[in-house]
Amino acid sequence: MTSTKTWALALSLLILGAGLAPLPASAQERPERPRLRDWLQQRQDGAPGPAAPVPITRPGEHRFSLRHGGLTREYRVHVPARYDPATPMPMVLSFHGGGGNMDIQADDRYYGLVSHAEQAGYVVVFPNGTSRLRSGKLATWNAGLCCGQARDRQIDDVGFVRAVVADLRQRLNIDPGRIFAQGMSNGGMLSYRLACEMADTFKAIASVAGTDGTPACAPSVPVSVLHIHALDDDRVLFNGGSGSASDTHADFVSVPDTVAKWARLNGCEAAPRRVLEVPGAWCETRSPCRGGAEVKLCVTETGGHSWPGGRKVRGEQPGTSAVSANELIWDFFSRR
Repeated sequence: MTSTKTWALALSLLILGAGLAPLPASAQERPERPRLRDWLQQRQDGAPGPAAPVPITRPGEHRFSLRHGGLTREYRVHVPARYDPATPMPMVLSFHGGGGNMDIQADDRYYGLVSHAEQAGYVVVFPNGTSRLRSGKLATWNAGLCCGQARDRQIDDVGFVRAVVADLRQRLNIDPGRIFAQGMSNGGMLSYRLACEMADTFKAIASVAGTDGTPACAPSVPVSVLHIHALDDDRVLFNGGSGSASDTHADFVSVPDTVAKWARLNGCEAAPRRVLEVPGAWCETRSPCRGGAEVKLCVTETGGHSWPGGRKVRGEQPGTSAVSANELIWDFFSRR
């Protein structure tokens, strides 16, 4: 009996503490779960939401993680020394190849992208794909036709990229009209998917050694496209098919078909026009296109499956030195 009285007293004190009138004794004998539940819900509704991302106030390297699609996803960002919070700055998202990770893509020994961002003056972002490993290594992107577990598990990489862009636009003063995507191999394929599904965000994309394997593509506005590929690429063959060194079991779309697809999507009616020819490489453009867009193809005679002007991660063999992918891409982006 004593315990019953003690419980009733505690309940009355709880109700009084909640700012509610005490109940008659007869009512106290019945559970008041709906009323207590409503009070708890009101307390929860009034609780502050997640804190806004903390602004980046200093240049250099930064690492962040966020939750998306039930997964913890990571990305790196390099802010150049000339960044001024009062002035909007261009931003380039750079996607690693299949089996790579954000740390490899951000390594200047291989790609030189951090030093190039410092020189040219843009924020460069290195998102990480999904991996079975806790370290995040051997990661892939869901680019449609390719690649790995990201494709097989239908990972929402487009949604992840949207979240990264939204996160960074709260941390930095980013020019919304000058956001670009670039990638190597599987990362280049993802860049094509972003052009299809995030044309409202990306002004232009560039793909190195990765063709467009999207099953469907209907960009809301024209997106300028630069494609860079070696004739002797043995993984993503220039003329399509499954490369001899490919472990993706993908029948890759050819470079000519990829370029023709985007010329059609962007309404490029003019014939291809040669705009660069140097020993070992050439470029041609299809412009003008609808909305001022451009579709450009740059071909190297050698270099295999690599980033022109960079160094291969496996085997440490150099790519072609006939042209620099970094220079070609930024020249293309900076004119948008």
